[in-house]
Amino acid sequence: MIKKITDKDKEDWENFLNNNKKNLNNNSIKKKDIKNSDKDKHDWENFLNNKEKILNKDSVHKKNIRYEKIKKIDLHGYTIEEANKAIEQFIQKCFDESVTKIIVITGKGLRSKNVENPYLSRDLSILKYSVPEFIENNKNLTQFIIETTDAKIEDGGSGAFYIYLKNKNKFKE
Repeated sequence: MIKKITDKDKEDWENFLNNNKKNLNNNSIKKKDIKNSDKDKHDWENFLNNKEKILNKDSVHKKNIRYEKIKKIDLHGYTIEEANKAIEQFIQKCFDESVTKIIVITGKGLRSKNVENPYLSRDLSILKYSVPEFIENNKNLTQFIIETTDAKIEDGGSGAFYIYLKNKNKFKE
């Protein structure tokens, strides 16, 4: 159903608009006269005439900040010996390249063939457990490492972990 606009409706609308214009004009903020002291004016003029450059804090290069450089290694399908050798070489290479964080993906061991072998320990032979243990027991590697932590779910969750490396430039043997 379409309603026809009456003359009364038009008149009401125009009154509404006129009232709002008046309210806007009455409510508008009037610029107040601010009295500045002579000292303030003098300081402002000195500032404007000063030839010294003002330091832009955003453009200053901060020397103490170490930007995050991340590398990832996936050890799926490796034997324990291959994985240990690969991780040792990878950590050394990353340290030399000033990498700050390594994501090591080992997998959860759900498809490991070692589970079927009754003569091997189910937990210790799976890369998820053996690679971190190898790193902890290797003195050459631990000197480069700040810490190892569990990975976030988006980086592999319980099938991965992080290695945070020391700064190569500040490293002392």
